[in-house]
Amino acid sequence: MSTTASSLTAVEIASQPDTWLRARDSLGLFSDVLPRRGERVAVVGCGTSWFMALAYAELREHGGHGETDAFAASEFPHGRRYDRVIAISRSGTTTEVLDLLARVKGTTPTGAITADAQTPVMRVADGIAVLGFADEESVVQTRFATTTLALLRAHLEAEGALPADVRPLEQAVVDARQAIALDLDDAVCAAEQFTFLGTGWTYGLALEAGLKMREAAGAWTEAYPAMEYRHGPISITGPGRVAWVFGPIPSGLADDVTRVGGTLVAGSGAGSAGLDPLADLILAQRLAVRLAEARGYDPDRPRNLTRSVILEGHHA
Repeated sequence: MSTTASSLTAVEIASQPDTWLRARDSLGLFSDVLPRRGERVAVVGCGTSWFMALAYAELREHGGHGETDAFAASEFPHGRRYDRVIAISRSGTTTEVLDLLARVKGTTPTGAITADAQTPVMRVADGIAVLGFADEESVVQTRFATTTLALLRAHLEAEGALPADVRPLEQAVVDARQAIALDLDDAVCAAEQFTFLGTGWTYGLALEAGLKMREAAGAWTEAYPAMEYRHGPISITGPGRVAWVFGPIPSGLADDVTRVGGTLVAGSGAGSAGLDPLADLILAQRLAVRLAEARGYDPDRPRNLTRSVILEGHHA
């Protein structure tokens, strides 16, 4: 079933190829915000933004751009020295991000990527990249997160190096359009449990896919580094349960999933191998919307969640 306009989330999912291209074309506006080659960089966020930070950190470091770490904003190691701290916050109001930026202000150059220019993050970060065109009405993040990663990925590409196994962003956009048009597999849609797996930068995507399914659909999901799957998580796999791999499949893993009766999704969520992993994430987003609607949930307004987490008693 193709993505439809049945929810704001579905509409925002379908817009991602265009927002990725707009992010790439906006690179020149953000040259003072994004890391320089050779800098030691920490990237921080909360929830989905943290998972995008994890993916970017792997891409940057393994592309030879410099040592790069990613942290949940609340877990930042303040005793460690960095040349630059980059924060990702769609709302620009997340308490842990604001507290961190305020604490390091004046000692470490900082930048923030946000969707809203009228928020407190504008005051506490040294530089701001505003991706207003990727902002969302849905509480559930989809296009802002992937557009941020597309911007960062395009920056690495423009700086001269991505890891050898990562495609140019232009190809990812082509694959994203395919991911929007593909039919979702009925067996996958009917599964009762999903384990998302990734290697290197795609581990962050696996974490995000699991979160999206939990947020929108209340689904039973887990996420692990792909090589860790056989060290315990495989025990949850069986008939009616999915193991979804972003990126390369470790040798023997497909046979292991088949042996225990699970359904393997690899390369794309519809059995068509070869999609860029970021485009593959679109299929997981679409699956989350489909399951939410099938269960009578509103994918735009998930239970127990708000657009931003603002904690009382904390001040940037």
